[in-house]
Amino acid sequence: MTFIPYIIAILVLFVVLKILSLPMRIIIKFIINAIVGGIVIIIINLFGVGLELTWLTAAIVGFLGVPGVIIVAIMQFLL
Repeated sequence: MTFIPYIIAILVLFVVLKILSLPMRIIIKFIINAIVGGIVIIIINLFGVGLELTWLTAAIVGFLGVPGVIIVAIMQFLL
C-alpha cells in the first residue's frame, strides 16, 4: 500500500508536464475563457440566480466558454 502515493505523484507529474507541453495559444485561450465565464457567472448572480463559482464550474466554463455557463446553470437547476 505504500506504492499508491508514488503512483499518484507520477500521474500528477505526467499531467503537469503534459500541460506545460501544450502550445501557449491553447493555455491562453483556456485562461481567457475562464475569465470571461467567471465574469458572466458573476453578472448572472447579480440578477439573483445563485450560481456558485467553484473550481469545477470554473473548469467547465474555462473549457467550454459561454456555453459552459449555460451548462452550469442548467445543472444547478436540475441538481
